[in-house]
Amino acid sequence: MNRKEQIKEAYRSLGKANSVYDRMMTGSGLIGKAIDRIVWCMNGEDLLEYQARGLEAIPKDFSGDLLEVPVGTGVLSIPFFKTLPDAKITCLDYSEQMMKKAEQRAQEQGIKNISFMQGDVGSLPFEDESFDAVISLNGFHAFPDKEAAYDEIFRVLKKNGIFTGCFYVKGENRHTDRIIKNVYMKLGFFTPPFETVGSLKERLKGMYEEVDVSNVKSIVCFACRRKKI
Repeated sequence: MNRKEQIKEAYRSLGKANSVYDRMMTGSGLIGKAIDRIVWCMNGEDLLEYQARGLEAIPKDFSGDLLEVPVGTGVLSIPFFKTLPDAKITCLDYSEQMMKKAEQRAQEQGIKNISFMQGDVGSLPFEDESFDAVISLNGFHAFPDKEAAYDEIFRVLKKNGIFTGCFYVKGENRHTDRIIKNVYMKLGFFTPPFETVGSLKERLKGMYEEVDVSNVKSIVCFACRRKKI
């Protein structure tokens, strides 16, 4: 079983959908499936594919310091963290309410090598080069100050460290783009400006090396390393 399939299997066996948000993220239940189909034009396999692509750059024997920002409710990352028993994991989110749900989920799964912290991705409370890897799943499209977020993640990542994740990009599906503009932005869920697949690739190549960028519908998946020098 390759790393991508291992991650998908972790989602299938460990993921729990306890809220509308969780169901939307995992495509669970009638509500989750309807939202993912109507908004994102995705089915369950599409969801598993982009989530696995966003995480497969982290090897199964990873034993370094890992930061996830934002953790949200942990519905996407906690099943994955179960496969990293030797890592030292720190999860950060601006919303204490969502983070408490993630912490409860980690406790239910018996994950001990994990800690949680409230904070702002635009001003991370960590020293320079603190982490061997940074994961960001479905966060950048919501961050109000994306430039600060990119800079802060780069700052806390060690040289040769991995930066990987996924988020919404415009320009891949006009139907999705219209819903994001007319619904998600007005509700305050998403905050412009938004990347395109091309603009993200250009940005990451200017900051990192070994850049890999792909997309599943309107979700971009990326993995890269901070330059060694």
